[in-house]
Amino acid sequence: MKKKKILLVTGSTGLIGSEIVYELNKEYDVVYGIDNNERSKYFGSQGSTSKIKSFLIKNIKNYKHLDLDISNKKKVFDLIDSIKPNNVVHCAAQPSHDTAARIPIRDFEVNAFSTLNLMEALRKKSKNSSVIYFSTNKVYGDNPNKIKLKEKKKRYDYLQKKYRNGINESFSIDNCLHSLFGASKLSGDIIVQEYGRYFDMKTTCLRGGCLTGPNQSGVEQHGFLNYLVKCNLNRKSYTINGYKGKQVRDNIHSKDITNFVKLFFEYPRIAEIYNIGGGRSNSISILEAIELIEKKTGKKMIYNYRNVPRIGDHICYISDLRKIKKHYPKWEIKYSLSAIIDDLINGLM
Repeated sequence: MKKKKILLVTGSTGLIGSEIVYELNKEYDVVYGIDNNERSKYFGSQGSTSKIKSFLIKNIKNYKHLDLDISNKKKVFDLIDSIKPNNVVHCAAQPSHDTAARIPIRDFEVNAFSTLNLMEALRKKSKNSSVIYFSTNKVYGDNPNKIKLKEKKKRYDYLQKKYRNGINESFSIDNCLHSLFGASKLSGDIIVQEYGRYFDMKTTCLRGGCLTGPNQSGVEQHGFLNYLVKCNLNRKSYTINGYKGKQVRDNIHSKDITNFVKLFFEYPRIAEIYNIGGGRSNSISILEAIELIEKKTGKKMIYNYRNVPRIGDHICYISDLRKIKKHYPKWEIKYSLSAIIDDLINGLM
């Protein structure tokens, strides 16, 4: 009897998790999703993913939802032993700098301890599974802020030519301020790498820039571009925190992320790390984003300025995509920055 092909997605009702379930479900016999909507505890009703959960259950016939706490060791071990997934995407996380500072122990349980639980369960019960861990560019702490910058009219940019393509995977993670969120995510990142190298497991860590899309439950502490569009459409004031609003991020659509996930599972590697984002072509400052959104919606942005940056926040971060494109030359970014914002506007209206 042919063994069923199974995908496991943690954080399955979040932005990336739900996109992966929606786009990849036809390639699997069963897709298991773990998500207990803990976001609603962190961010209130605005951060809830209950609508996405209902959509997936109703529309994806081979989707099996599990309201499971990812940090529950026994339940995770029992699940892996029971389903033995071919592929695993670990998206579940506490995603906010500010929230991590309020609940440091729970933040570490969700971001680090649960990752260790999952990897150990896979090693013991399903070692041949391919694993993608959604890490973050915050593993580099505030080291990117030590790069020499030039100030332009509406953005900061790298002064040195060596950073023209952005920050690559060899950039230092040491001797810097990470925020507690950055520290817990870095712990999970290193755990996944170590299980790959030490136990010869197929793993990769994706150190994301700004991942975005209309399915994101954007809130003030998380989901910059989605939340900015939401504020504009709903006539709500947006707060710019420091750096004159010239801080820069590279943005990537969740569908472009999903296309890479598919490629990695087709051609898995061991203990790889990749910086993944929109790259220079999809980089934008807050001031530039406000201008572009106003142009597209015809609505003036209501915002205020607070001259205090968030702790550990990056002034300018652009992902260097040369390594990921070298290893996976078929992968390309299909959504331009303009197309991303169009999709956000259409999805949020």
